[in-house]
Amino acid sequence: MAHKKSAGTTKNGRDSNPKYLGIKLTPGSRAKIGSILVRQRGTDILPGEGVSMGKDHTIFAIREGVVKLTYKRKTHFDNSVMKKKVMSVNVPA
Repeated sequence: MAHKKSAGTTKNGRDSNPKYLGIKLTPGSRAKIGSILVRQRGTDILPGEGVSMGKDHTIFAIREGVVKLTYKRKTHFDNSVMKKKVMSVNVPA
């Protein structure tokens, strides 16, 4: 016969590993070919010139240059207008 009461089960006893999302190269810094600029879920930041997007929405450089962050006005299907961030890599002058 047990002399201690057993502990009840819990429904929140798990945790996921960190995904390390966010901006990896800040605007104004130099990027090499293939260097990752942003890791993101969805298209929070859109790719611009000199930049491409992977299948997991990772933005990476396809040429060397200086990282630049601008804004672009996007119109949705319901005619609402949003400002989206656009990251690009420009060749220095």
